[in-house]
This record gives sequence, structure tokens and C-alpha cells, in this order.
Amino acid sequence: MGIKGLTKLLNDEAPGCIKEAELSSYTGRKVAIDASMALYQFIIAIRSGSEGFAAQVLTNEQGEITSHIQGIFNRTIRMLTNGIKPVYVFDGKPPTLKSGELAKRMARRQEAQSKLEAAESVEDKEKYGKRLTRVTRKHSEDAMKLLRLMGVPVVQAPCEAEAQCAELARAGKVWATGTEDMDALCFRTPKLLRRLTFGAANKQPVMEVDYQKAIDGLGLTYEQFVDLCILCGCDYTDTIKGIGPKTALKLVRTHGSIANVVRSLDKKKYQVPAGWIKGSNPAPSAKPDEATEGEDGLEGEGASNKENSEKNESAPPESDEKKKAEDAEKADDA
Repeated sequence: MGIKGLTKLLNDEAPGCIKEAELSSYTGRKVAIDASMALYQFIIAIRSGSEGFAAQVLTNEQGEITSHIQGIFNRTIRMLTNGIKPVYVFDGKPPTLKSGELAKRMARRQEAQSKLEAAESVEDKEKYGKRLTRVTRKHSEDAMKLLRLMGVPVVQAPCEAEAQCAELARAGKVWATGTEDMDALCFRTPKLLRRLTFGAANKQPVMEVDYQKAIDGLGLTYEQFVDLCILCGCDYTDTIKGIGPKTALKLVRTHGSIANVVRSLDKKKYQVPAGWIKGSNPAPSAKPDEATEGEDGLEGEGASNKENSEKNESAPPESDEKKKAEDAEKADDA
């Protein structure tokens, strides 16, 4: 899951909560890594191809994808070399409340498949091909086996990985959460590290976000911050058209809670999505075999914590597949 526009909002409204540093600055730190997000990046970014042909994922003699194996090995070695102690956390079963978003992602994936079949240029073939990428249970099991052989700790989350990462950080088991998903802040991870699993060739510094400085800078409580993130846009609910991050912040500051914000809106100007108000129609559910992720819906007072359950074959939680592909392309080949 991603929070739309949150990074820019924090840069504008609470700049003191964000800083950049080189990877070597985190020597000695234990970091819980969102493994599913990292695997997604590796499968998209680590590819090979010749001129005039779309780049393809790396495979073995049996045709099985190996991009994630090379990625997890090289990035882990890079972190260990810099003195970082990674703990990889893998997704479990997605929350059922995220089924509406899952149905939308399935539709987007089907659309990408149709466009891929009709694509003629190499660029279009690569673009739509990447949007079909998903992390399977086998990919996760491959990575877990490799990490255990390397002596790197592995944690199987009961639900979404970034929630478990944040819990480990809050409990003092690790220093920070490493993920591209800003929603880890909604789980109150003390520190969030982005670009941690990018390749060395990328040459982008690690972005560090301090949760306490973020909410202090915004002038919000934790509950209000979660309400803000819902208004900005997340995977649990649809957004209210016409309300962006800046307006959302202003509304939460003025009215105190998302419930009060909804009550104060001009219903002729703003349409509140179904499922936001208790008793309204819920979002459409994904079929069992289509479910790959999940999250909380909002009824009445709004935000709540994500539910936990067992692991199943799933794509990593994040913003939509297009956004994931765009983010992952920033991670250079190992």
C-alpha cells in the first residue's frame, strides 16, 4: 500500500522529518526489510535483453524466474558489507478488507495483458510486461531458503510485511523499517528507510523518515495522521475526488477527524465513496483465487489497524501495479 502524495506533503509541511544519508551511515543498525516489496523490485529491475528485443527476467534452465534470487543475494551482501544487519519480513495472507482494491488490481492486470498482446514497440512491450509482474509463494520460498543459508534472519508475517516490520521496530527488536511503502508510518515505525534495497549503480542516497517528527511537524495526533492518509488515498478505500493531500491536511486540522470532515463536506461538490459510511454499500470483493493483498476499510470514525492471518500466494502490498513498476524501475540491476 502507498499513501498518495505523502512524501511531497511531508517535504512541504514537515521538512525536518526527512533526511538523506549514504548506506554506510547505518553501520551497526538492525533493519526489518519488507521482503515482498524488495522481491517485486528485483523481478522488475533485474532483466536481460538484446537490442531490438524487450528485456526479459532472468531464468534458469527450467525456465524458472531467478531475478529475485540474484537481487536478494546481491543487495543483502551490499548491506552486510556496509555493516547493516537486515531482518527480512515476508507477507502473510492479505486482509479481507482489502478485497475491493484487489479486484481493481486484477482488472488493471487484465488490461495490461490486453495492451501487451497488442503492443508493437519494444518500449510498450517492456512497460506492459512489467505491469504483469507478481511475487508468488515460490519466489518468497526461494528467497527465504537463500537467506537462511546466508545466516540472515527471516520472519513470516501473519499478514502484511510492513505492519510486522513496524511492530518489530516499535518493540525495539530493530532500529527501522526498510520499505518503499510510506504506509509503514501508519503503523508508527519510529524510522522508515527508503531506497535501502536499490542497486549501487543507482547512486541515490537512502531516504530516512522520522515518524515522530512527521506528526509533530504536521501538528497532528496519530489518529489524525491515519485519517489524513486515508483522505490522501490508500489501498483500503477509494478517495474523495477533488481532495488532494494539501486540502486533506487542512480539513483534518480544521475538523479534527475524518468523520467530522465527511459530515462537513458539501455533498453536492464532493462524493463520499461507498463503504466510508456505516451502512453504505461495501467495495466489490475479489474472488478467492484473485486475492493477493488486503487492508482496512473506513466506517464511521474511520482508521483502524490491519487484521492478521496466515500466509498465501500473493503480490506484495503497495500502491497500484503501475506505481509499483515505476518505483521498481528506479532500482538498478544488481
